[in-house]
Amino acid sequence: MRKSIFVVASIAALALVGPAAAQQPIVVKFSHVVADNTPKGQAAIKFKELAEKYTNGKVKVEVYPNSQLFGDAKEMEAVALGDVQFIAPSLSKFDKFTKQIQVFDLPFLFNDIAAVDRFQAGKQGQALLRSMESKNFLGLAYWHNGMKQISANRPLLKPEDAKGLKFRIQASDILAAQFQGLNATPQKLAFSEVYQALQVGTVDGQENTWSNIFSQKFYEVQKDITESDHGVIDYMVVVNAKWWNGLSKDLQDAMKKAMDEATKVNNDVAGKLNDEAKQKIASSGASKIHQLTPEQRKQWVEAMKPVWAKFESAIGKDLIDAAVASNDTKTN
Repeated sequence: MRKSIFVVASIAALALVGPAAAQQPIVVKFSHVVADNTPKGQAAIKFKELAEKYTNGKVKVEVYPNSQLFGDAKEMEAVALGDVQFIAPSLSKFDKFTKQIQVFDLPFLFNDIAAVDRFQAGKQGQALLRSMESKNFLGLAYWHNGMKQISANRPLLKPEDAKGLKFRIQASDILAAQFQGLNATPQKLAFSEVYQALQVGTVDGQENTWSNIFSQKFYEVQKDITESDHGVIDYMVVVNAKWWNGLSKDLQDAMKKAMDEATKVNNDVAGKLNDEAKQKIASSGASKIHQLTPEQRKQWVEAMKPVWAKFESAIGKDLIDAAVASNDTKTN
């Protein structure tokens, strides 16, 4: 009799535990490599807040900034293996999975960040988000860092002004070709090494966003900065595709809504930081900021078209044409 009572009690206990266990939230890990006070860091925090709100607590997002879980070298592998669910690497990290993503490295392709927005929101830009799904990477959004400016210790107003100079670049075949096309020398260096390289003359110039130029104090060791807007440094928020496709549609929709709002936070913060950084650099008097005239910009575009042609077969003419078309303000 006592045994029967024990069995009945155990079954009752399990009946109570079962529904509670089923209601445990899905834990989502968002890993990135920068600080919380950056545009990416702020957007990741906003995504956590909104994803938990819009899923009514069915999802719990854990944000790991500053490479706490995985650094640059390991985060792609981590998301592919399902060790984390969300990452937001630089677009340059994806060229080993699809050469089409190199469209964002082509110099003087986009006139400004608004053109980048139009391209990313268009058919071809959205297709790029899904272009690596077979490799278990699915893009949910693009996040801005900003447009690149070019600096040296001389004004860079015409393509020939760069001749003979050494420029620091990220590891990119296109960026190497960009400077080779100007009869300049590209030199790959880690981001952390750039200031000292500029200071001692290992390189003569560099390209970066206003916020990076200011925060890393590159303007202190560069006499001239040209507001060229000649390229873009952006991120793609990527999830493990198999994991994402296994979620219910209501959870996908709720997290996509959260991602859309977090993207706006990122881009607004990035725009504000770049504007503030430009003004601080101008106020410092350490560097002179130069503006390109429409005619000067046209010269740069023409000088870079051979670079576009060199990589056209890998990227696709349709993508390059769509990017050029995005410069038209009437492009949807």
